[in-house]
Amino acid sequence: MIRPAVEMQSQGEAYYFLADYHALTGVAAPGRLSDLVSETYLDLLACGVDPERAVVFRQSAVPEVHELAWYLSTVTPMGLLERCHSYKDKVAKGIAASHGLFAYPVLMAADILLYDADRVPVGQDQKQHLEVARDIAGKFNEKYGTVFKLPESIIREDAGVVLGVDGQKMSKSYGNTLEIFADEKDLRKKIMGIKTDSTPVEQPKVVEGSTLWGLVRLMGTEAERSEYRSKMEKGGSGYGDLKKSLADLVLKEFAQMRSRRVELASDPTRVKKWMSEGAAKARKTAEQVLARVRAAVGTS
Repeated sequence: MIRPAVEMQSQGEAYYFLADYHALTGVAAPGRLSDLVSETYLDLLACGVDPERAVVFRQSAVPEVHELAWYLSTVTPMGLLERCHSYKDKVAKGIAASHGLFAYPVLMAADILLYDADRVPVGQDQKQHLEVARDIAGKFNEKYGTVFKLPESIIREDAGVVLGVDGQKMSKSYGNTLEIFADEKDLRKKIMGIKTDSTPVEQPKVVEGSTLWGLVRLMGTEAERSEYRSKMEKGGSGYGDLKKSLADLVLKEFAQMRSRRVELASDPTRVKKWMSEGAAKARKTAEQVLARVRAAVGTS
């Protein structure tokens, strides 16, 4: 997600927010939620998102998004939400089937439409939510006139789904993530705990579909990736050694970002100022769009 965000901030007016309203469907501890917002903001900045070039803000700092979500919900068919796979997947994982989780795509549509977005970078697994946002905007426009743009998706075909340590889609909701800014010892321990099969050391390892290769293919140089793949295909390397090599690649890939994050964390006043400025810019745009919506529905 962050790679296209960094690329796109030089291509036009970019808005990036920390989805703390959405996070309430899975995070019930107030202190923990606040910490996650601060940590994620530092993560974004450390990875190259620039608050001087992009509008970066906390979702809850723009309460207008909930007013828009209600307007959108009045034109959203139940069947549209019932077909959303993300809700079904999360319930199947044991996440409580709340209204917030069910109506998640409506709030997501508001997140997009509130800033007159033209293009939205999404992964393949989130493509449906962007399509839902377009459908909702279209239905609103049919009822009230042309109020919203229909945003286009930008999908990185080279990325695909990032696998977690359990071999499933990596997601904080599933507790299977690799925290790139974690303590080195903890990060290595988590990588060593990645689930693998029982293929003997001397035999070739399955490459395609494996969690190890799924992570390696996203980092390093072409030569490093080629060497790693060769080790898997030839045999003679145990999973323990392959995991150690993966850990080395991860730490090398994110070394500069890890250093940058330490630097940013040492100046919380500057970081807080950037967050406040981002929220102010976001609200200015949101208020303009919401004024247009209110006029259309008759609440202004």
